[in-house]
Amino acid sequence: ARLTRSLGASPPRLLRDDMTDGAPPCEAATITFPDGRTVKVPVLHDAAGATFLDVRRLFPDTGVCTFDPGFNSTASCASTITFIDGQNGRLLYRGYPIEDLAEHGDMVDCAHLLLRGSLPTRAQRLAFIGEARNHRLVHENLIRFFHGFNHDAHPMAIMVGVVGALSAFYNDGMDIRDQAHRDKAAIRVFGKMTTLAAMAYKTAHGQPIVYPRDDLNFAENFLYMMFALPTRPYALDPVAARCLEVILMLHADHEQNASTSTVRIAGSSQANPFACIAAGVASLWGPAHGGANEAVLHMLEEIGSVENIPACVAKAKDKADPFRLMGFGHRLYKTTDPRAKLMRDMCHKLLGHLKIEDPLLDLAMELERVALSDEYFIKRKLYPNVDFYSGICFRALGIPVNMFTVVFAVGRSIGWISQWSEMAAESVERISRPRQMYEGEMERRFVPLEERGGGSDDDGAREDGEEGAKDDGKEGGGIGRGAGNVEAPGKLLLEVHVAHVGHA
Repeated sequence: ARLTRSLGASPPRLLRDDMTDGAPPCEAATITFPDGRTVKVPVLHDAAGATFLDVRRLFPDTGVCTFDPGFNSTASCASTITFIDGQNGRLLYRGYPIEDLAEHGDMVDCAHLLLRGSLPTRAQRLAFIGEARNHRLVHENLIRFFHGFNHDAHPMAIMVGVVGALSAFYNDGMDIRDQAHRDKAAIRVFGKMTTLAAMAYKTAHGQPIVYPRDDLNFAENFLYMMFALPTRPYALDPVAARCLEVILMLHADHEQNASTSTVRIAGSSQANPFACIAAGVASLWGPAHGGANEAVLHMLEEIGSVENIPACVAKAKDKADPFRLMGFGHRLYKTTDPRAKLMRDMCHKLLGHLKIEDPLLDLAMELERVALSDEYFIKRKLYPNVDFYSGICFRALGIPVNMFTVVFAVGRSIGWISQWSEMAAESVERISRPRQMYEGEMERRFVPLEERGGGSDDDGAREDGEEGAKDDGKEGGGIGRGAGNVEAPGKLLLEVHVAHVGHA
């Protein structure tokens, strides 16, 4: 197909989901198909001047679909929340550079900005803090969920379960079209995620759950609930708390990444918002998404010592070698990750403050020095990114590796619920329903079993039901009282289930 573009004199306009499909476009592109057909599609522009082809009418009008696995060339929505300028290394939350927000603001500023569209005034800030404080606790019955997880359960597995379970406790006739209801759901997510994450940590480590305190801020409460013990006082370190707060702010939102898109897709079906956030947690758990800072620590452990750095750097440069240096460069940022500089400064400040003697942290600092001075990395702009520094900070803070993605989820949950709320407020409801390019078999005649070949029934296991019921009545065959007793299969299933739970 050939694409041509006709330009109009109208100013740029923002791509919106509720734009009238039949409205005459300011600009149009003409697509010419191999069979000679042509179709005009609107050309749209966002606030940054980026160009989009509006193909919403392409399939209904022509029967032709676009093919874009991974959606790398597809805008799935219009949003006013976050903007990434990868060419120039910029990240904006509602128009504010992330560096300014993280350096001068705090989590209350960040959450209010993402959720409600503006930095809070003094009065709004106090009211927002009060709302969030009122929603820090979770229902006592929900805490029983944590008792059902095994002592060595991964904290992200726990988070998927308990965040989804919020929908069973906080449904209360929610109408997602009602702004007040959406605001209440959002403030509940903001208030409860640190509590749930800390409880997941305590559960995974076999320690008693610690409740939040009203006199502590967002990050302080998170550290307190993770590390405090009932047997002794817990002294909060303000530098450590500020470092954690900055990490959470830097990860609060990042346009339409895999987990955010997952939340929006789940939300497009009008699912409960907490179920949508749980879907985001599940997506983030994947090592290709939320596990980057965890991969940094594993890489450092693989390198082992400072003496091995030159050999590992050489391996990273060798295209034939599968070894990769994790935490360097970023797929979206072609110059520098705007979050990385602030995270680097915070990382060095934290390490200097804590005066920790850790060979792995010494290794990380030497690897950073080598990479920043190596022409290979400089030429390709492969600078340490936010994941490199946040992984080091997590280790310095005493946060175990299996909690790295959980902390990420706490920060990103604010972006998730903001994106969900924005989507739910759209005037035109569109459930996400991608097309596919089918490459399987077309219609075939059903082949009866006797015509399929492959040997007789005697060569393998019996068909379901042929022997199972008979065995229940035989010696050693289970707990049944006879082949004809209908209670036997049910009792057998119950006993097997109980035995499995007891073994676990």
